[in-house]
Amino acid sequence: MQKFQIGNRTVGLGEKCFVVAEVAQSHDGSLGLAHAFIDAAAHAGADAIKFQTHFADQESTLDEEFRVNFSYQDKNRYEYWRRMEFTESQWIELAKHAQDRNIIFLSSAFSVQAVEMLDKIGMPAWKIGSGEIYSDHLIARMKETKKPLLLSSGMSDKLFINQRVTKLINAQVPVGLFQCTTKYPTPLEEVGLNILEEFKQEFDIPVGLSDHSGAIFPSLVAIARNADMLEVHFTFNKDMFGPDVIASITVDELSKICELRDATHLMNMSPVDKNEMSRSLDSTRKIFGKSVSPRYDIPAGTVLTEEMLTFKKPAIGIPENELEKVIGKITKRDLAFNKLIRWDDLNP
Repeated sequence: MQKFQIGNRTVGLGEKCFVVAEVAQSHDGSLGLAHAFIDAAAHAGADAIKFQTHFADQESTLDEEFRVNFSYQDKNRYEYWRRMEFTESQWIELAKHAQDRNIIFLSSAFSVQAVEMLDKIGMPAWKIGSGEIYSDHLIARMKETKKPLLLSSGMSDKLFINQRVTKLINAQVPVGLFQCTTKYPTPLEEVGLNILEEFKQEFDIPVGLSDHSGAIFPSLVAIARNADMLEVHFTFNKDMFGPDVIASITVDELSKICELRDATHLMNMSPVDKNEMSRSLDSTRKIFGKSVSPRYDIPAGTVLTEEMLTFKKPAIGIPENELEKVIGKITKRDLAFNKLIRWDDLNP
């Protein structure tokens, strides 16, 4: 499988699942809140924090209406995108903050202007949303940077995905592919975890899940199924304002996902030799095993029968599988019911 580098992380087969904490517009245009999201994602253990870089004049018009009219102050999406904008210097500060917190800074670009700016500030990879996967001019500019392209496939059929991925591979561009369903929130029955395996079989590239369910379960199962990448929206509180909150998990849930990522990688990278493990547990096996023992006090000179005998812990006496050798033996001394039988308790 193709592997590639994003910042200080290697993405691909055998590596830790690359967890991207997606903010999108949950900062609601607040620079301070955007910085707070960086701290929260870093504390949770995410590999990357991802925003969206919008320049309304470059990507939208007054004709773009809301998919869901949620805003109390924006008449249309154009006004909303304008309110979500940060300046170049503000984006630089956000990227620097992420670097200081040892978390990779990413932001989805929705215009060539955004690509130019994000490339200028050194963003190490491109995340292409399910809508922008159709934008040839946007992808063409990203390809020129030779940085990895992470594609979401939320609105695409298999034929288009195959064509897009094949072109990028042939152009020797590092590419990763997310299964995604463009519904907010995505019902669990439409998450499509089966498609991860289909992508893995079809393409020799890193594959992951971009989840909009607002639940923790798809992420946990995707990691357990060895997804190479995971993108999940997160929020401070489910009662926060904004269109992305309903499709987001909480910071605490993000922490649990990152814990599972680390635990899964540790187990995957630690194969166990069953025979060697068994040998190392010899002393433990004696503690849990059992030996031949009297059912009750037995006087010396008694011919032992099976009815007189049972098995009790620990396994430091006569083994269970040697019971037949004990039956018929004559006791040399009194045997207590709460002690194991030893060979030297018996006449030859």
